[in-house]
Amino acid sequence: MPLSLASLVDDAPTLRTHRAVRSPIETACAQHPDVATFHELGPSEDGTALYGAVMGTGPITVSLIAGNHADEPVGPETLRSLLVNGLAQRNEMEPLLRRFQFVVVPHTNPDGEARNRAWMEAWPDLEAYLREAVREPPGRDMEYGFPDMRPENTHVSAFLREHGPFDLHASLHGMSAGEGVMLLINRPWTFRTQALRDDFAAAAAAEGLPLHDHNRKGEKGFFWIEPGFQTTPRGDAMRTYFRAQGDSAMADRFHDSSMEFVASLGGDPLSLVTEVPLFLISGEGGDGHRPTRYLELRKRLPDVKARLDRGEDVDEVLAPFDIHPVPLDTAMHIQFRALELGLRAVAPKPAS
Repeated sequence: MPLSLASLVDDAPTLRTHRAVRSPIETACAQHPDVATFHELGPSEDGTALYGAVMGTGPITVSLIAGNHADEPVGPETLRSLLVNGLAQRNEMEPLLRRFQFVVVPHTNPDGEARNRAWMEAWPDLEAYLREAVREPPGRDMEYGFPDMRPENTHVSAFLREHGPFDLHASLHGMSAGEGVMLLINRPWTFRTQALRDDFAAAAAAEGLPLHDHNRKGEKGFFWIEPGFQTTPRGDAMRTYFRAQGDSAMADRFHDSSMEFVASLGGDPLSLVTEVPLFLISGEGGDGHRPTRYLELRKRLPDVKARLDRGEDVDEVLAPFDIHPVPLDTAMHIQFRALELGLRAVAPKPAS
């Protein structure tokens, strides 16, 4: 591709807010009306205006959303940069804009973002994250809320429906901590994406990041493809899992995922879910495709949180995991590389 999307990352990116980036996105679209339009989507539960943009005039349609899990801010920052910096580099972006049409919702969950601002403003302070991060439970989790669990889901679904069907859908996510990065791919595309997976693994290695390898053996619909890669989550699999556990009330809290919703619009879309950790668990780990250090840390986190709430020191508890923040620019580079590989998979260049 003529332009590496990683070049759209600012030299010193920060975790901006939904409101702060609205004006730059709206202005960028207004300055390039032949290839970009700004869209008001509707109010969130708390009355915050959701917005999106359509960029490009090409025949290959791409839906991009981020923020469904509001304690995962790298995806929204990536999509904000795609719009603002992509249009600022209009000439370099021109080949992509002629080939693709990007339908983008930079942040689907601004209310959740607001509830997470305390630790985002302290980034990359690990203790601030552990004290202040807010993650919404099933029944409030927007990724499993399509098409209409919450007002935000309704507005985003209507926007996507208006511009679908799609050739590629990406929901940009992250992990609080992990032993590396991971990429999820919808099952119908697993046998068509070996080159994508090889190149994503190489891109992660080039950034100094290993792959997070976790074979969940189909639990909740996550099927292992190869180290670092699983299938995308599905609401129907979540419902089946909890009903099998005898928990129908929990099962009923899961609606469809954004991947299922986009597939329902028609066509044969490739769906990708990026999983880039905020904090990297270093050192030797993994045992038979199980991220043992990650799983052990998850078991200890409730105790860590309780200690922090009591004002106690947690360095001794966390020290064995050798946890370090993943730089924001590095995480954004990985997100952009995943998008580039997805674009190449659905629209390979013709042989010359």
